[in-house]
Amino acid sequence: MSKSDKHASHVTDRPTDRSLVALAFLNFFLADARDGLGPFLDGFLATNGWSPMTLGIIATLGGVLGMIATPLFGAWVDGSHRKRMLIIIPVILVTAAALWTLASPGNASVFGGQSVTAIVGAVVGPALMGLTLGLVGERRFSDQVAKNEFWNHLGNVASLAAIYATTVALGLSGVIGLMVLTAIAAVMAALAIDPKRINHGVARGLAHDDGSPGPSGYSVLLGSKGLFLLAVTLMIFHFGNAPISRLIAQDFSIQLGTPFRTTALITGVSQLAMMGVALAAPSLIRRFGLASIFAIGLLALPVRGAIAGSFTDFAAIFPMQILDGVGAGLIGIATPVAVERILAGTGRFNVGLAAVMTVQGIGASFSNIVAGTLTDIGGYGLAYWVHGGVAALAFAAFLIGRDNIAPSQKIDIDPRPITDCDVSTKLRTPAWK
Repeated sequence: MSKSDKHASHVTDRPTDRSLVALAFLNFFLADARDGLGPFLDGFLATNGWSPMTLGIIATLGGVLGMIATPLFGAWVDGSHRKRMLIIIPVILVTAAALWTLASPGNASVFGGQSVTAIVGAVVGPALMGLTLGLVGERRFSDQVAKNEFWNHLGNVASLAAIYATTVALGLSGVIGLMVLTAIAAVMAALAIDPKRINHGVARGLAHDDGSPGPSGYSVLLGSKGLFLLAVTLMIFHFGNAPISRLIAQDFSIQLGTPFRTTALITGVSQLAMMGVALAAPSLIRRFGLASIFAIGLLALPVRGAIAGSFTDFAAIFPMQILDGVGAGLIGIATPVAVERILAGTGRFNVGLAAVMTVQGIGASFSNIVAGTLTDIGGYGLAYWVHGGVAALAFAAFLIGRDNIAPSQKIDIDPRPITDCDVSTKLRTPAWK
C-alpha cells in the first residue's frame, strides 16, 4: 500500500459537509446523466418502428460491452486517485451519445451511441462506490449507500416529472435541454467534492490493513465462495428482472402512442417505491439482517412477473412497478454492502464489485434477446411469465449460500482516514448486524 493510501494530510474526523452535500447532488443528477436515454430508449424506438427483437439485440450488445469493460474499470478505480474524473468524463460522453441518437435515430447512432454508453458508463458504478467508501469509511458505508440510493431515486423522479412536463410543452427539444442541464449539474457536483477528503486506501477496502501485506491481489476474487455465490444469484435475478421494465415500456408506449410520457409514468412509480426502500433499508438491515433484505428483494420479482403476465390493463403498472422498486431497490443497496463485507481488508473492493457487476451483466444482457424472442413467439405475456419464473431460481440459489453471500459485519472501523498522528485503527462496536 502506498504512503498516500496510509497517510492523508489535512484531514478531519469525517468528510466536510460540503463534500457530503456534493455527493448527494451528484447522485441526484447522475440519475439522469449516467444512462443517457435510459428507459426512454425502448419507448422512443418502438414508436419509430423498431421491433422487440431488434431492441433486445441493442440491449444485449450494450450489456456485453459493459460486461467486458466493467472488470477492467474496477481495477482502474482501485488504483486511481482521480475518482471524480472517472465519473465526469463518462457523463460527458454518455450525454453526447444520447444527443446523437435523438438527433438521428438510425442504425449508426443507435448502435454506436449505446455502445459508447455501455463502455464508458461501466466505470461510473465502481467509481461512485469507491468514492463513497473513501469519503465515509466502512462503519458508515452501508448507511451512506442507502442515502446515495435515495438521492438517486429522487433525481430519477424529478427527471421523469420534468421530462413529462417538457415533452407536453416543448416536445423533443425539451428532452434535449434537460439532458444537457443535468449533465452540467452532475459535473459541477463531482467537482465540488473535496479530493483531500477521499482516503484512497479505504476506498479500495484497505481500512483493516496494518501496512504490511498490502492489497491481496485478484486471487481473492477466485477464492471467495461468498463473492462467487453472490454473483451467480444476481446473474439469475437480473436475467429475470432486466427485460421486464423494458417490455412494459414498449408494450404501453405502442398502445398509447406517447413513449416519453408513458415511460416517465411507468418508471416514476418504481422510482418512488425505491425512494421509500432507500429510506427504510438502513433500519431494516439493522433489525432483520442483510440476508433478510436479500430474500425480500429476490422474492418480489416472481410476484411481479405473475402480475404482469396476468393483467393487461394500464392500471396493473402500479403493483408491477412498486414490486420492481422493492426488489431492485433492496438488491441495489444490499449488493455493495455484501461485497464490502465479503472482501473487507483485501484492498480489492472495487475489483470485487466490478466482478459481481460483470457476472450479473451476463444475465441481464442475454435476457434481452430471450425476451425479444419470447415476445415475438407468444407476445408480452409469455415473456413476463418466463422471466418472472426464472427469477424464482435466484431465491433458491440465495438460500443455498446465504451465510456466505450476506455475512454479518464482524468488526467496525473508525471512518476517520489514517493520519501521521493516528497509525492504528480503532475497533468499535458493530453498528450493523
